[in-house]
Amino acid sequence: MSADCLFCKIAEKKIPSKVVYEDEDVFAFEDIGPQAPTHILIIPRKHFASLSEARAEDAAVIGKIHLVAADLARKLKLTNGYRTVVNSGSGAGQTVFHLHLHLLGGREFGWPPG
Repeated sequence: MSADCLFCKIAEKKIPSKVVYEDEDVFAFEDIGPQAPTHILIIPRKHFASLSEARAEDAAVIGKIHLVAADLARKLKLTNGYRTVVNSGSGAGQTVFHLHLHLLGGREFGWPPG
């Protein structure tokens, strides 16, 4: 955890959020500025700024955030489809520098994104 990281503070419950999932490795909560009817942020509890900082030892938790997204999509009945997004760096739209996966659903999405 990083003392000055917004998402670390949320995962430590120092800042309130609408928690949808948590375990010892992963924390998931509703985005406060949703871009779709369902918009959940899924983060590893371990702090690293972006995917660019991930190392081989982080493979399990990176895989786990994707599995949590799939499980949440099933539970939330996103049967028409959903999108997962990881932005890495400010040029890609990342605004909070703690690796996080967006789970978006409940509406049609266009392609290409962005």
